[in-house]
Amino acid sequence: MEPHAFFLSLLIILLGARLFGEVAVRVGAPAVIGEIIAGIVIGPSLLGWVEPDKVIRLLAEIGIILLLFEVGLETDARRLRSAGKQALLVAVLGFVMPLLLGFATSRWLFGQSIMVSLFIGGTLTATSIGVTMRVLSDLQRRTTKEGQIVLGAAVLDDVLGVIVLALLYEFSVTGNISLLNAGRVLMFVSMFLIIAPISAKVISVLIHRASETQTIPGLIPTTMVSLVLFFAWLAHLVGVPELLGGFAAGLALSRRFFLPFGVALRTNEAFAVEIEAQMRPIIQLFTPIFFVMVGLSLSLREIDWSSPFIWSFSLVFFIIAVISKYAGAILLKESWSTRLAIGMAMVPRGEVGLIFAELGRLTGVFNNEVHAGMVIVIMLTTLLAPIWMKLYYQHFEPFVSGRR
Repeated sequence: MEPHAFFLSLLIILLGARLFGEVAVRVGAPAVIGEIIAGIVIGPSLLGWVEPDKVIRLLAEIGIILLLFEVGLETDARRLRSAGKQALLVAVLGFVMPLLLGFATSRWLFGQSIMVSLFIGGTLTATSIGVTMRVLSDLQRRTTKEGQIVLGAAVLDDVLGVIVLALLYEFSVTGNISLLNAGRVLMFVSMFLIIAPISAKVISVLIHRASETQTIPGLIPTTMVSLVLFFAWLAHLVGVPELLGGFAAGLALSRRFFLPFGVALRTNEAFAVEIEAQMRPIIQLFTPIFFVMVGLSLSLREIDWSSPFIWSFSLVFFIIAVISKYAGAILLKESWSTRLAIGMAMVPRGEVGLIFAELGRLTGVFNNEVHAGMVIVIMLTTLLAPIWMKLYYQHFEPFVSGRR
């Protein structure tokens, strides 16, 4: 692509993401839905103004890494401990059931290959902590008992999802499913998630000291982005997705990170807040490019919409995506109204599900129809879950709060 054409394409992507994201938020939907729609509108599916070329894909890759960095920043290990066994139950069953049901349905009902079925099951395991936190905050339910259980479970779901993502990445790259390779990846992931955050924490202490004596502005965002990119490169070097590097760096730099055996490296709350504040504009610049790229890559014109496959596929997996997230909540020793509220809050897939779906498309595991079907499922769960959560609390607030 010529430089002037690239500049125009990037201009259209950024403005389109902003415009459609703003409209989505104003009608009560997450901004991510608007950004995907922007990609559909300006891409090959409708107007054809922007083609998903290599340079734009590279910017989208940076967006994915920074998105996982943000997920790591928002991860609160202490919330898991405070929510306890209830959050663990909701998280584990809400992770295992979508994986098993998604795999079994894809394999034996739709006749997909084992690899495709694994990716479909993995995509359905995600819970969008960003969407969930936003809705619970809007409803002033974030500090309630069910809010703490949901947020604790969503944090654990993110960690489990990243591990599964690493395994699926290994399977797709090698082209076969091997227990030996799976064990190797799990070992590398475990080592990486232990060593990388501790290393990043040590580096952040050095950066903090350097920032106190800096002579020119911009040290923190420059060094933080460099740190994220370094850990992304390091993750690839040890054989796991680059995304994992962003997640590990974000986890270490979170002001809520608990550093084992690191009493001397106490978290500097003010510095952690400063990191989040200075990184937020960079994250907000790159992550919409990833979501627009999802829309650009859909190629809706190439899908045979008269075929019953796309409709039955999307409907069946949407139903599975909803009911499977209630598995852990139903077993809790709480009132039925509280259990329903917890299950409902676990349904949105959002950005994490899109990362799974996009990895499936980029590695050639998903064809155009399967990828489109999974994006439809993710969009429906992300769009509808906040709506029915708001309606549910409006009509059943006394029951959920235990006043009746």
